[in-house]
Amino acid sequence: MNAAIDVLTDRLRGFMPRHAIVLGSGLGSLVETVTDPVRIAYGELPGFPASGVSGHAGEIVAGYIGETPVIVLSGRVHYYEHGQADAMRVPLEALKGIGVTNLFLTNSAGSLREDMPPGSVMRISDHINFSGTNPLFGEPSDRRFVGMTSAYDIGLAGSLEAAAEATGTEMHEGVYMWFSGPSFETPAEIRMARGLGADAVGMSTVPEVILARFLGMNVAAASVITNYGAGMTGGELSHQETKDMAPVGGKRLAAILTHAIGDLA
Repeated sequence: MNAAIDVLTDRLRGFMPRHAIVLGSGLGSLVETVTDPVRIAYGELPGFPASGVSGHAGEIVAGYIGETPVIVLSGRVHYYEHGQADAMRVPLEALKGIGVTNLFLTNSAGSLREDMPPGSVMRISDHINFSGTNPLFGEPSDRRFVGMTSAYDIGLAGSLEAAAEATGTEMHEGVYMWFSGPSFETPAEIRMARGLGADAVGMSTVPEVILARFLGMNVAAASVITNYGAGMTGGELSHQETKDMAPVGGKRLAAILTHAIGDLA
């Protein structure tokens, strides 16, 4: 039994959102759009991992976007922090346990396309798992054989597209490729990723998509583009650049998500 479910149920006192958002690096400002917030630190929730990455607050914020109940996970734990691809399993199981059915994932990513510069937003239409691992390694039941043909829900994707149009926000669409990190990709790896059909690269999200589908949740995901891939501009990449650029595209993604969530029942 996931003990975090009991804590959340007690703290939220009957508040049962169907929609949840996981915020990536530097995207914590979206919680400012949540009204009547209830804040719960990850440390108060049994089994929740502690993030050691700057730019991740490590708390749950439950409240409303518009009139829609929502729960926001401000911060995630990455595979590269502890070597555990299933690091976000307990949080996602807890969300499922309190009634969440729709999961919106966000991240910061590097662009592989000249027409998608830093500051852009990209809806993830599919992904490539290049990490060599999977959060379902060791799962003892045949449920581990999760189909990924329709990993990203068409209906939720449509909600994001409609919200982008309604807010006048440009939103690209593309394939996200998961590298394990924490080192950034090499120019050769970026050339390979482009050749394999990737449009953006990053170090998160894919394990959460797999876990969410395993748990029967609907998923939509979007990236804030913070940089071009290694070798595309000649400069060296850094996490500071990610944190500096994330708020630029983050404002655009926040506008899309706020509108999309606000229109959902």
